[in-house]
Amino acid sequence: MEVIPFVTHRLVKGEDLNHHGTLYAGRSAEWFVESGFTAAASLTRPERIVCLQIHGMTFSRPVHMGEIVRFESKIVLTGTSRMVAYVKMVAENQLVVEGFITFVHVDSEAKPVAHGIVINPILEEDIQLQERAGDLRR
Repeated sequence: MEVIPFVTHRLVKGEDLNHHGTLYAGRSAEWFVESGFTAAASLTRPERIVCLQIHGMTFSRPVHMGEIVRFESKIVLTGTSRMVAYVKMVAENQLVVEGFITFVHVDSEAKPVAHGIVINPILEEDIQLQERAGDLRR
């Protein structure tokens, strides 16, 4: 299966800010995981997916009220039951946050089960992201 990107947008409102008047990291994390979940859910039933680990959220700059942020997510690596999403957040055409999230495909009792999904990246960027995601387990 080819790598398929998903895009979502969010308007940063007053309720999303921290005590410095910038986007609260906790809200960013919520949106970050939701974005990765959307990519995983596009490949299997949403009720079969659980978040195992956020591997990192590296911020490059603060985000202010009124900015519109764009989340781009895609599953870049799969194992037997796991799916690794790459997620990036962009504001004003600048990369703000990027990182990886591992999701696990589970049965109705929350036990890991095979999903049968194989990701075959075609673009050089996706090949590099798959290599980076593979390094997370080492």
